[in-house]
Amino acid sequence: MLGLIADDMVEVDRVIANRLDTGVPLVSEVSRYIISAGGKRLRPALLLLMSGALEYKGTQHYNLAAVIEFIHTATLLHDDVVDESTLRRGRPTANESFGNPASVLVGDFLYSRAFQMMLDAHDMRVMEILAEATNIIAEGEVLQLMNMHDASLDEAAYLRVIRSKTAKLFEASTRLAAVLAKAPPEVEEACATYGQALGTAFQVIDDVLDYAGDANETGKNLGDDLREGKTTLPLILAMQRGTDEQRALIKAAIEAGDTTQLPQIVAIVKQTGALEATRAAAAAEAQRAIDALPALARNQHAEGLLQLAAQLTERRA
Repeated sequence: MLGLIADDMVEVDRVIANRLDTGVPLVSEVSRYIISAGGKRLRPALLLLMSGALEYKGTQHYNLAAVIEFIHTATLLHDDVVDESTLRRGRPTANESFGNPASVLVGDFLYSRAFQMMLDAHDMRVMEILAEATNIIAEGEVLQLMNMHDASLDEAAYLRVIRSKTAKLFEASTRLAAVLAKAPPEVEEACATYGQALGTAFQVIDDVLDYAGDANETGKNLGDDLREGKTTLPLILAMQRGTDEQRALIKAAIEAGDTTQLPQIVAIVKQTGALEATRAAAAAEAQRAIDALPALARNQHAEGLLQLAAQLTERRA
């Protein structure tokens, strides 16, 4: 379905390249290092697909798709410093290659450049959506930091973090398309619901892959969430379903950020059915996204959005 927007993505890449041009070589080097690492570009792709579904005829979606990518990249730079990550998309993280100070400061540059680019839309509603999104993402990051090594975290608290930290930028991407297309309020809300639900499903599956993925496919170290002390849904459900001994083992590993027992924990997550239950939770969110689509006109781009949600829970990387 992403083939529908291949030409559009070329335009977005052109905007990204132009707006990364700066007189400070290290800024360009670090920015290009992480942006050129590949990845799905799913958030800007959502903005482009939704713009097509709403039959938007302008060109501002290219600029805003680049803005979304810059904001996302800034969060990755900061996340990897906070999490002390060493591997992303199959190669060393920017902080591993350039150091923490450069990663933090270049992340700040990308945020500020994104806000400069927002002005090109000449629309306060666009500014409002993106300002709110970046604020909520930051709140989600702080919430996640507060929840580190807390094995008592429940599903509601877990969902609050990922809907702030991850799903909010998905929601902003699809809502922006509706604003550009001047869609009526009910259609804008449907677009936002699609984005939020899809983003939630995406993160839930990402958390599954930390215990069931292949490092060669995911491009990151398995067990990273546990090492960082993150209580994700597979572990929450495994503790709910496991024996006292299994619960104690997982609890101790979360509190210590200890991956020495990772094989045993992976086995518990599988034996208790926690992986299947987590995938089912992701599937329910994907269905919520699909249920929002009837508000849109039927065309190839809307069909692409439908396929994207339907296939999301099958991802392996």
